[in-house]
Amino acid sequence: MAKGIVYLVGAGPGDPGLITVKGLQCIRQADVVVYDRLASPRLLAHARPEAELIYVGKSPDRHAMVQDEINQLLVDKAKEGKVVTRLKGGDPFVFGRGGEEAELLVENGLPFEVVPGITSAISVPAYAGIPVTHRGYTSTFAIVTGNEDPTKDDSSIAWDKIATGAGTLLFLMGMGNLPGICARLIEYGRSPQTPVALIRWGTRPEQRTLTGTLDDICQKATAAGFKNPAVIVVGEVVNLRDKLAWFENRPLFGKRIIVTRSREQASVLSSAIEALGGEPWEFPTISIVPPEDFTALDSAINDVRSYRWLIFTSVNGVKMFFDRMRKNRKDIRDLSDVRLCAIGPRTREELEQRGLLVDYVPGEYRAEEIVEGLKGKVLPGDRVLLPRADIARKMLPQALEEMGAIVQDVVAYHTVLGDGDATAIREALADGTINVVTFTSSSTVRNFVKLVGEGTAPELLAKTSVASIGPITSTTARELGLRVDIEAKEYTIDGLVQAIMDHFGREV
Repeated sequence: MAKGIVYLVGAGPGDPGLITVKGLQCIRQADVVVYDRLASPRLLAHARPEAELIYVGKSPDRHAMVQDEINQLLVDKAKEGKVVTRLKGGDPFVFGRGGEEAELLVENGLPFEVVPGITSAISVPAYAGIPVTHRGYTSTFAIVTGNEDPTKDDSSIAWDKIATGAGTLLFLMGMGNLPGICARLIEYGRSPQTPVALIRWGTRPEQRTLTGTLDDICQKATAAGFKNPAVIVVGEVVNLRDKLAWFENRPLFGKRIIVTRSREQASVLSSAIEALGGEPWEFPTISIVPPEDFTALDSAINDVRSYRWLIFTSVNGVKMFFDRMRKNRKDIRDLSDVRLCAIGPRTREELEQRGLLVDYVPGEYRAEEIVEGLKGKVLPGDRVLLPRADIARKMLPQALEEMGAIVQDVVAYHTVLGDGDATAIREALADGTINVVTFTSSSTVRNFVKLVGEGTAPELLAKTSVASIGPITSTTARELGLRVDIEAKEYTIDGLVQAIMDHFGREV
């Protein structure tokens, strides 16, 4: 059997956006992903569906596997000819014990590669607004383990040199030894008034920062219940936090928000959430697939010159329609005499990117308002083509027919149940770590309930805010027993994001 290979990958400090490009490639190609508790679970979504995921999480007081067992697991899986990605928080060679794992692989004649990660020692302070070096404060820093008991006689840390030998001191995973660390630093010459910052769950929505001095930080930490995982920063650079704090000041900081749109559409909402400091969790409850039979759509496309109006109700409809036009050897010159209506700004943008000018965009995006706006524009006898989803409401074509139009309502795509990880979402909701679930259509609501469980959905969402893109979606949610806390005034993605910020009393 061919030998496998092990990639020792640094996952970064917690924010999944801080994974390296090569690290992400290793996750995507792995047969086995061995991961610990400090690696973001969102990174696992990039693994192949058939990949084996093995949790070996370690915390100071509890181990799913001890280190020797992890080392042997990597060897065993590689000997099976597997591509193994060992996903470790931070950097594998900065207190990550990656060196020990690599040594055993060498002893067994197994190939490996090290993919460095962004260590929490520099990234976590940066997310708290603290540069580890600064020309006006210090040009040196030292990274020290916080796990070693400072009071033991045979300490491998030269406290007499470390205490004053570097401008900034960074202790990793040292909350349990904080009193001893502070005492030793003061004992060996560091001023009791030296600024200190404790940063817990840095770069994540749960990030909390506590500041003080060597003299009082222990009392403050006890009062605040501060625990690991945390980075301890000692040095004058801590004083820059008041001026440079940025991550915790963003409008949606600390908010973990579920995006239920299809994978093809999720990025727009996810990007908006991330830009405002929130953490999007993509849970695609719907999937967009082509119709089983293109006969009706192809027939309409081949006869497209005969239509007076072409009405697109979604970006998906635009993409599918023009994909079929291309396959039918048609181009946009066939639309020269056809008037275009786009429901919503994103749909309009999708058309404009194809060099088409839109004749009408309604001010509101419900069928009732669309019909009202088309009165006087769509005339009796006008042929109207509606390429859209198979489950779209019938109100729009019926109202157009009542205006005297001849409506061709054709299926351009199917909306089916998505493939989101329902188990992970149920666990996160039950743990209370999700702040908001967003719904952008009635189908996202119905499929969400199907995926998480029709009998349990209302209970799971009891501690989580529900955000709806508009009244039709809200009505569907309530019919299924869900409480709606947030409803967009403008029925768009931008309107939904604004409504979420309004709900939490935040401003950009």
